[in-house]
Amino acid sequence: MSDNETQSLRATVRTEFGKGAARRTRRDGLIPAVLYGHGTDPVHLSLPGHETFLILKDNANALLTLDFDGERELALTKDIQRDPVRRTIDHLDLVLVRRGEKVHVEIPVHVTGESAPGTIHTVEMQYARIIAEATDIPEGVDADIEGLEEGEYVRAADLTLPAGVELEEDPETVVINISVPRVSEEDLEADAASAEAGAAAGEAGEAESTEGEGEGAEAGESSSED
Repeated sequence: MSDNETQSLRATVRTEFGKGAARRTRRDGLIPAVLYGHGTDPVHLSLPGHETFLILKDNANALLTLDFDGERELALTKDIQRDPVRRTIDHLDLVLVRRGEKVHVEIPVHVTGESAPGTIHTVEMQYARIIAEATDIPEGVDADIEGLEEGEYVRAADLTLPAGVELEEDPETVVINISVPRVSEEDLEADAASAEAGAAAGEAGEAESTEGEGEGAEAGESSSED
């Protein structure tokens, strides 16, 4: 992210608080938020719902320029509270930042490349903690698995970080494991049991079919005699 990629939002200062006020705010298509940091008093805001959702949809660390009451402030998202079913944003905690200031954030790990044929990769760490300038936060960090064999792995120290970004994880933390999928004994036993059950059901069906044919023949003989 760079300075010219900051996202501007026109906010409104809220004067009503509490759950009831928050519900009314959401009914009006707005998102209740609170802005704090740098020793200032918290400011309760309402943000445009659809526009804010689109900005944060693919980048939770988007740098926001907030315009309200003649003020213009830079902010980063500290916490997003979502509706558990609809996944809409219920509330935002925002923190004030300054240009050139370094911040602690989490960014997603992006897997690049393909591991050796026959292997699979397991992502052990979905997000990496980093320190970066507030106006230059990367949207993600790459983990290259190209050609890796079974038993090999990618550590936090192996992640490709942009210039000026510091890793805040233990360098030895395993981010991605490479393995070959294997069938466990439990799976084999379950498959065998399923096959036996299927065979037994098939034999039972054949027996019923044979009995039915016998009964039909008897009935036909009786009818002929009549």
